[in-house]
Amino acid sequence: MTALPASVRVYLCAQPCDMRKSFDGLHQMIREQMRLDALAGHLFCFANRQRDRIKVIYWDRDGFAIWYKRLEEGTYAMPFGEQKEITSAELNAILSGIDLAKAERRKRYQRKHTEAL
Repeated sequence: MTALPASVRVYLCAQPCDMRKSFDGLHQMIREQMRLDALAGHLFCFANRQRDRIKVIYWDRDGFAIWYKRLEEGTYAMPFGEQKEITSAELNAILSGIDLAKAERRKRYQRKHTEAL
């Protein structure tokens, strides 16, 4: 994957996905299971039960695009169990074979979410 604008969010699906699903099937999962807007321009990541295949779907101005990868050996460290939002750097780490659960994160500034006055 490439560097993404800060406005693009990356979401991981909480459960394994049937990799036979294509545009319509994945769009339906985003709407019904993840309860998110697939047309917002964000990336939605799905992995199969064996975690050796990953699909990323996103809306690209005038239609959906899918990026699909199958590993010849090994697995992705996709965390199943809860829907999760990650950064584009974390997505690149997963695609590179890094297990985020075992990665040590250094302290960073995070802006506090406040309501408008």
